[in-house]
Amino acid sequence: MRKIIAIGESVLDTIYENGQPTQAFVGGRIANAAASLGLLGLPVSMVSECCTDIVGDTIINFFKHHNVDVKSVDRFTDGATAFSAIFMDQDGKHIVNYGKYPDDRFDVVWPRIDENDIVIFGSLYAIDLPQRERLFEMITYAAERKAIIIYLPGFQHGINFRITKVMPAILENLEIADIVLAHDSDISSIFPGEQPEVAFKNHIEFYRNNYFHFNTDLSLSLFGRNRRLNFPAGANGVTNLLGWQAGFTAGIVYHIVKNDLTRDALHQADDEAMNRLVADALTFARCCASTMHNCITTDFARQHRDILDKAQRERELKAQ
Repeated sequence: MRKIIAIGESVLDTIYENGQPTQAFVGGRIANAAASLGLLGLPVSMVSECCTDIVGDTIINFFKHHNVDVKSVDRFTDGATAFSAIFMDQDGKHIVNYGKYPDDRFDVVWPRIDENDIVIFGSLYAIDLPQRERLFEMITYAAERKAIIIYLPGFQHGINFRITKVMPAILENLEIADIVLAHDSDISSIFPGEQPEVAFKNHIEFYRNNYFHFNTDLSLSLFGRNRRLNFPAGANGVTNLLGWQAGFTAGIVYHIVKNDLTRDALHQADDEAMNRLVADALTFARCCASTMHNCITTDFARQHRDILDKAQRERELKAQ
């Protein structure tokens, strides 16, 4: 079975309402997507870093509970695991980020990558130094190995740096990716003042990838060379954007594995095939957006694990 490698931050998010903490969970679209895929019984490795403190232990235990391999998580000793305090009030959401990394960081043991394995990367890890250099070496290697590369641009609000400083890294990431997933707020931060279709034509269309754009109402636009498909909002009243995006990402990977799609098949997929892919992704998105921890439920995982097993058995019978 093909492997899934997820590369991203390991952060503990704590929600505060009216000044009081109400819930804590491991945050990040990539980390939550990895957890959902692990529950499906797929071979998922998390490539990340956290300290050997109690916050780091909480994050590692979360991954282990969701069957995610953590051998490629660097456990450093000199510092503190990333922690985000998210304050919700009548003026909106305010984020304060904590954590201290050592000078020599991201000393990870890279997992093996083979043709048509799936690599998910993005967010701050994909653009900010010093981990950017080591990370992109691995992404370049994955591309050479003909892995399927999924890129999630954008970064958590509350992170302050000049976009012009990291733009070269963003453009490199767009160039190497096979699939790009971004929300309207991500694109607004990266390409200020540009509408989705304009941003696609100006910065993304040149590259050979499929670009999924989440609009503010969670309707979806799929851009590609000579292609534009629009999908209505998959659910009404969804406020859990993190869970939605993590679920959609996991749903795309699930569909690729279920149908044994190769990298070439993805690039050659027609509109009907893309409609089927989006249908699966939206099913996962709705489930994850409805849960506290932004992951699929155990019942959902059991049902879709059975579907994966059935598809695998059918392929084996055909091969005999």
